Amino acid sequence: MIDHRGMKTTLLIVFAALVFGIPGAGFGKDPAPAPPVPGQIAPAPAGDNDKTLAALHDELERSKDRLVLPGQERPYYIQYRLLDLDERVISAQFGALVSSSTTRNRFMSVDVRVGDYKLDSSNFLAAQGFRGFLGSTGTVGIDRDYDSLRQDLWLATDQAYKEALDSFSNKHAALRALANAPTVDDFSREAPVVMVEPRVEPDWTSRNWEADARTASAVLKNYPELYNSRVTYHLIYATSYLVSTDGMQMRSSRSLAAIEASLGTQAADGMPLHNFLAIYVTRPSQLPTAEAVRQQLDGKGKELAALRMAPTVQDYDGPMLFESRAAGSLLAQLLAPSMGGARPPMSMNTRFEQMMQALGGRSEWMGRSGQRVLPLTVDVVDDPTVQQFQGQELIGSYALDQEGVRARKVALVQSGLLKELLMSRRPGPDFDRSNGHGRSTFLALPRPMMSNLFFTASNGESPADLRKKFLDACKQNGQQWGLLVREMDNPVIASSSQDELSDSLAVLASGAPNGDRMPLLVYRVNVNDGREELVRGAMISQLSARNLRALAGIGNDNSPFFYAQSQDGETAGTALGTFGSANGGVPTDVIAPSLLFEEVEVRGPHGEPRRMPLVPPPPLQ
Repeated sequence: MIDHRGMKTTLLIVFAALVFGIPGAGFGKDPAPAPPVPGQIAPAPAGDNDKTLAALHDELERSKDRLVLPGQERPYYIQYRLLDLDERVISAQFGALVSSSTTRNRFMSVDVRVGDYKLDSSNFLAAQGFRGFLGSTGTVGIDRDYDSLRQDLWLATDQAYKEALDSFSNKHAALRALANAPTVDDFSREAPVVMVEPRVEPDWTSRNWEADARTASAVLKNYPELYNSRVTYHLIYATSYLVSTDGMQMRSSRSLAAIEASLGTQAADGMPLHNFLAIYVTRPSQLPTAEAVRQQLDGKGKELAALRMAPTVQDYDGPMLFESRAAGSLLAQLLAPSMGGARPPMSMNTRFEQMMQALGGRSEWMGRSGQRVLPLTVDVVDDPTVQQFQGQELIGSYALDQEGVRARKVALVQSGLLKELLMSRRPGPDFDRSNGHGRSTFLALPRPMMSNLFFTASNGESPADLRKKFLDACKQNGQQWGLLVREMDNPVIASSSQDELSDSLAVLASGAPNGDRMPLLVYRVNVNDGREELVRGAMISQLSARNLRALAGIGNDNSPFFYAQSQDGETAGTALGTFGSANGGVPTDVIAPSLLFEEVEVRGPHGEPRRMPLVPPPPLQ
């Protein structure tokens, strides 16, 4: 598995070729907040041993009163965010411990805006601007020292203010060059909310995690055809802080635990192959036992061994059935770019818009409120306040988003008609207020993002009936077999080497505007007897959100698909944003049924495969 933080160079290379040639707030209950006065800074809680909020509050008060350059505008809005992060990461390979580390970091982010809510210094990408040596984001001391934190905030606020003045000046110049200036506001006014939860301290002692990683990964020694594997445990505790001049105040602790495993090999004809396992829960104690993980990894090993011997798929154009888990991943890829209603930033350079278009970041739904976007029997709801589905705890739940706005259930689609979009505090052409979906991780810019997405249909069919409909549709087309997808790929988790990851992302990025999708487990189903045969090398083409309007069938077997949305600046909000990792991704769920498409185009493998290794792998036993 590739560390997602190391993806940036790879992604930038891919994007250049195309263009030029911590998760939401906590999972706990939302206590009744003391009602703050709009436009006033909420007071720090009295008697709190954690001096972080006091330092944030006191420096914010000072900046609000005194931060101004002679002859320049005062800031109309200042926001401080801080992330206190404890993370333990353990990796093992074939029963041997590869790495084990425990890290503690604290990050700050300062947002200073000049102008007003209608037009301010944000939402603008200039070719260049003021840059000091320190920056408005960065690390701060880990011992929660009051004086040290105030010193860092002071310098970062000074930097952010000067950057805001410079950006505002450049933005005005850019607006004067436009025939029609944007009419959408830059920032929304929201009711101030105060939610100060107790800190949750990390506990690493409940299990011997290193022994678990060794035990679980050792089962893959039973598969000598594997070239490499990696089993990684992520144990994450995070406390988010936020204070702002419009009265928002938040301290919220949450935890996330994950097991992400990659398995890699090569077919006899040279085709690289992989498989992966991804398990996400809200607390480390909820992770399955080492024996349970061994069983799941054993199943993944068997799948990859079968995939290695499977025939390559032939080019295909016909009905395709996505089972519920694959459908969840597919919907995440198809719908995520269209669900956000915030307008894109202004830019003095067309490369940003070109890049977003090239990576499948164009919204299919913006500007279509009230129109049909899905079958008339389908409802789509995103609800971060739901904690469980059929007894399983959801990982996308939160009480406040990363802008301090209270989470809200959003009925996006009702009876196939678009009713709402997900909103942060950046307005859009259709909606001008936040609905509590401004999400981010590692203090990235909050974006309107999915949390717990429910895709349901009033005419859902049983899996058996949907499969029969699938086979009947293939027969009507005169086909001897149809294609069934059991699982979609995630190259960020599944890739075992940087070269493999680069190749996968390059293929996906180049095909994103055409709706290219990468399935992992595809089966050829005989229409006469229903017999399944695993095939490899499939690439789905020209499958976009528009294809969902003409679904041939929808199941009633809704199941949750857990994943982490990528927050990399180059991929967030695009079709590639689905491919994230627990190491920096935004926890998200899609609860979806099986989906039947009447016509899907699939391409088989083309081009020259890689050479096989000159020497066979050494024995693992």
